[in-house]
Amino acid sequence: MNGYKGAFFIMSTLRKKYLGDRGFYRYVLGIVVPIMIQNGITNFVSLLDNIMIGRLGTLQMSSVSIANQFVFIFNLCVFGAVAGAGIFTAQFHGNNDQQGIRYTFRFKVAVCVILVAVASTVFLLFGDKLINLYLLSAGNKPEENAASLNYGVRYLRVMILGLLPFALCNSYAGTLRETEQTRVPMTAGIVAVFLNLVLNYILIFGHFGAPKMGVEGAALATVISRYVELLIVALWVHTHSERNGYIKGVYSSLYIPGSLLKQIIIKGTPLLANEALWSSGMALLTQCYSQRGLSVVAAMNINSTIYHLCSVMYMSMGNAVGIIMGRLLGAGRSREEVVDTNRKLIALSVLSCLVCGGILILLSGVFPKIYNTTDEIRHMATILICINGCFMGIHAYTNAAYFTLRSGGKTIVTFLFDSCFIWVCNVPLAYFLSVKTSMPIVPMYALCSSMDILKVIVGAVMIKQGKWIQNLVKQ
Repeated sequence: MNGYKGAFFIMSTLRKKYLGDRGFYRYVLGIVVPIMIQNGITNFVSLLDNIMIGRLGTLQMSSVSIANQFVFIFNLCVFGAVAGAGIFTAQFHGNNDQQGIRYTFRFKVAVCVILVAVASTVFLLFGDKLINLYLLSAGNKPEENAASLNYGVRYLRVMILGLLPFALCNSYAGTLRETEQTRVPMTAGIVAVFLNLVLNYILIFGHFGAPKMGVEGAALATVISRYVELLIVALWVHTHSERNGYIKGVYSSLYIPGSLLKQIIIKGTPLLANEALWSSGMALLTQCYSQRGLSVVAAMNINSTIYHLCSVMYMSMGNAVGIIMGRLLGAGRSREEVVDTNRKLIALSVLSCLVCGGILILLSGVFPKIYNTTDEIRHMATILICINGCFMGIHAYTNAAYFTLRSGGKTIVTFLFDSCFIWVCNVPLAYFLSVKTSMPIVPMYALCSSMDILKVIVGAVMIKQGKWIQNLVKQ
């Protein structure tokens, strides 16, 4: 009987420590569900987009996947630049300071315009050379390399036209999320992705009298949908200035107080550098894997597409962690409340992603069959998907830890935790295995992925120390 009482006491203690009440989950879901819906639909349509391109053939699918590695780097640089100011936006919101939010919004727009100019120049001048880095495997045929390079360059040059609306939309949508208004970005994202899907069908394959544009049609559909998304979000913000007081007069001046600008740059530069280095690290990892041939590039593309759809859960929860923690810190809540809320948020993220990982493993053999490719590539993709399913709970924890540390302005710490880790651990290991050994892609991928277990330990120690708990906008 004492054993039952002891077990009950332990379960009760764990429940109180890691699980919240109904009010807690109602509040969290109110923030995370709109983000999850938007990201889920976006990734689902990206999946359909990927499948449509995959129906054109393995070379087209691989070349678009390679080109998107560099668009991905740009996208994450935008996220990093916006996130640096977003730390202050969330805390200004907690302090009900509309003027402060106005200043952070101006910073976001300015830095995004600069990033667009830099990325456009790089893609125009060096796009072909960057794509060619992924086509150096000795096993590839010269004619396959030439065709893949042609497809990739054509796709990338059209995608350049969508960089500006993507960046500006993130400035608006990021500010809305940081002020706990997640429904408008969700609605705009839903409209944009469904428009993208319809235009993909029309432009890739040439339906309803449109020309058959192939990979360029896929890029054009994405560009058009990004302009529409920006239009929806920006119009709503400017026509609802009573709810978004910061937008009044936001473009009447470029003024940002020097002290705040300095703080944003100090806190934001590590985030921008982190996203740039992390995304380039991921691109280099893919380049290392591509040493095993174009078939690996195709299999990795199938694997990453379905995984991105399933990762919506922990990515959305990470955003929610950043928003909720930023609000609590900006409002000056007690250390005990902040720690308790954070612990329960991380537990919710990990538990939900363990379920998602199990579902991913169960469906791993179904998804690759949709693609117009070889049985070898489908089998390889199936195994890679299973590996990712096994690591989803780990990715959920590290992502939540990253947003936790970031919410208190510990951006140098997050820089060390995120991008430095991938460059010090993952990239050297992948490079060594790809160049110095003949290890097949499956054990190589599993071994490189397992490095994130060390990241969990590092994240747990950093969160436990509690140095991230600080109010950056205290007056």
